[in-house]
Amino acid sequence: MAAAPIGRAPSRCSGALGKPSTPCVRWFDAKDSGLGCGFDALVLSNAMKPMRKLRAPLLALREAYGARLTIRVSLDHDTPEIHEAERGRRSWAPTIERLVWLARNGFSLDIAGRRFTGESDEQLRAGYARLFRALDVAVDAFDPVHTVIFPEMDAGRDVPEITEACWGVLHKSPDDAMCASSRMVVKRKGAAHSTGLPCTLLAYDPPFELGRTLVGATRAVSLNHPHCASFCVLGGAACSR
Repeated sequence: MAAAPIGRAPSRCSGALGKPSTPCVRWFDAKDSGLGCGFDALVLSNAMKPMRKLRAPLLALREAYGARLTIRVSLDHDTPEIHEAERGRRSWAPTIERLVWLARNGFSLDIAGRRFTGESDEQLRAGYARLFRALDVAVDAFDPVHTVIFPEMDAGRDVPEITEACWGVLHKSPDDAMCASSRMVVKRKGAAHSTGLPCTLLAYDPPFELGRTLVGATRAVSLNHPHCASFCVLGGAACSR
C-alpha cells in the first residue's frame, strides 16, 4: 500500500462551524489562535443555527483578518428539493439566508457541492452560477477551488487499491493528498481525550486514529480506505483546497 508522506508545513488551518461536536467558544479560540499565528483559515460550515448565534464574533474575525478567513458553505445542489433530500426538511432557506448574509458582509466565500444527481460537472456548475447570480453572491461557480463539487463516497464499494505505482500512472504526487500535510483533531462527545485523524472523511474509523498527540499523528498514512481512492486520489477532491 502507498503511504502519503508527511513533509510540507501547512499554511492553512481548517475547522468546522455548524457540527454538533464543535463547541462554539473553543472553535473561535482555535481559529483566532491559528489566524493570529499567520495561518490562513478555511472554515467548513453548513450555515445553520450556530452561525446565526455567532454573527458578532464572525464579524470581528473578518474585521481582524479579512480574506485570510474563508468560509466554505455546504450547498449540496442549486435546488432546494435536492439539497433538502440530503440535509433535511427546512434546511435550504436558513442556509441561503446565511450565505447571503456572509456575502453582504464581505466574507471570503467558497461553496461545497456534491456530484450525486447524474448531472455532468458542466451542468452542475451552470446551475450554481444561475443561483449565485440570482442571490447576488460573488462566487465563481466555474472555479474548482471556489466551488468544489465533491464526488460521492461509498465505503462498501469495491475500489482500486492505491499503490506507489499509481502516482506515476495518474501523473499525481502524494503531496496532493490532504493527509500529506494536514491532520484533523476531534474530541468526541463523552471522550476523555482528543484524537488525531488523517482527514475529515475518516472521523469514525478506529483503525485510522493517530493517537492523542500531534507529534504522534505525523506518521505516514496508508491509503487503504475506500474513500482514499474514490474521493481523494481518483476522485480528485480535497477538503482543504
